[in-house]
Amino acid sequence: MRMYDIIMKKRNGGKLTSEEIEFFVGGYTNGEIPDYQVSALMMAVYFQGMDQEETLALTMAMAHSGDMLDLSPIGGVKVDKHSTGGVGDKTSLALAPMAAACGVRIAKMSGRGLGHTGGTIDKLESFAGFSTGISREHFIRQVNDIGISIMGQTADLAPADKKLYALRDVTATVDNMSLIASSIMSKKLAAGADAIVLDVKTGSGAFMKTLEDSLALAREMVRIGNGAGRRTIAVVSDMDQPLGRAVGNALEVREAIDTLQGQGPEDFVELCMTLGSRMLIAGGKAQDEGQARDMLQEVISSGAALDKLAAFVQAQGGDPAAIYDPKLLPQASHVEPILACTEGYIREIRCDEIGVCSLLLGGGRETKDSEIDLSVGLVLTAKVGDYVKCGQPLAYMHYNDPARAAAAKERFYQAYTMDSKPTQAPPLIHRILEQA
Repeated sequence: MRMYDIIMKKRNGGKLTSEEIEFFVGGYTNGEIPDYQVSALMMAVYFQGMDQEETLALTMAMAHSGDMLDLSPIGGVKVDKHSTGGVGDKTSLALAPMAAACGVRIAKMSGRGLGHTGGTIDKLESFAGFSTGISREHFIRQVNDIGISIMGQTADLAPADKKLYALRDVTATVDNMSLIASSIMSKKLAAGADAIVLDVKTGSGAFMKTLEDSLALAREMVRIGNGAGRRTIAVVSDMDQPLGRAVGNALEVREAIDTLQGQGPEDFVELCMTLGSRMLIAGGKAQDEGQARDMLQEVISSGAALDKLAAFVQAQGGDPAAIYDPKLLPQASHVEPILACTEGYIREIRCDEIGVCSLLLGGGRETKDSEIDLSVGLVLTAKVGDYVKCGQPLAYMHYNDPARAAAAKERFYQAYTMDSKPTQAPPLIHRILEQA
């Protein structure tokens, strides 16, 4: 088998076999096939596309290019949740303890963030001493003992995806639905869960800006997951304004804690309930959405979900005291209101611009080596559809560096569009897909 023939076949619109896909993925991962040939193939795929069978074959080849995490020593159905990312997306911090408190086994791998705010791991490090650098034995034992563990992604998990993504990033071949879906799902399949619930974001703060593209990605990932024998459900949710009110690592942790105490923002609570109910159903703990929502509400009301978060943090070396006293979380030295300059209804909040504000304050990474300030960020007090008066706070900015704060404040005002007429907030949940 020759790489030249595979490139030409796809260039001419042909369908690649599983054997051909496995050949190029394995050869590239092992360093036997050069970058320039795989670049040519990626460009051919970009223009000619891949059908469902090719996309599944590519995903499976990437998933099997390194370690496949064996979760069979963990009893029960293991359910994973993945978000395509957004601004103020702290869902795992509240949702994982909620689901675990209902008996769902949460064995999750997460990464660090590169962009607006930190990833789940960065946010969890707001708890002093917390570590995701745990052994697989610890990981499995902890899930069996308390029902939840989150560990950092290892270099051996889907290494082909890491190499292919880096190549696509510099050859203008990222934006292809099959390649995007296979990149995400290869890591999810390698992580070993029995069922996967996907939160596919859409809007200005999402990777996919249009509903049409978000639905296409959701369908592709559901098709891949189900084709690989994993029950897969996708929720397409809105990211045309920040999720909840807090944007910034420790601030988002505090909002997640508030939610587990029954005091979370309405949109964030609803998303947790929507995703959580699907996790309980997929995990065999509830028969339908109504029963699942009742169970989730009960573990919040009883305090069981909050206690589960504390047990999880403590099991991974963190100090759980901040869960019961959030003032112990990292706090910025300055808090300043950002005041409305005009009166009217908020018509639009450019979600991506709010994300940039957090980045400018130091809450995100501009490069892989950037150090995150966990204490900084924004807490919004007004969202789309709200009426505000001139001089009323739109948000509170938490900062340590006045120069960074000045740049962030200037950018913040660019994110808001006001209108004299009432406007409605966009729907939070656009679609739920269980079959592609």
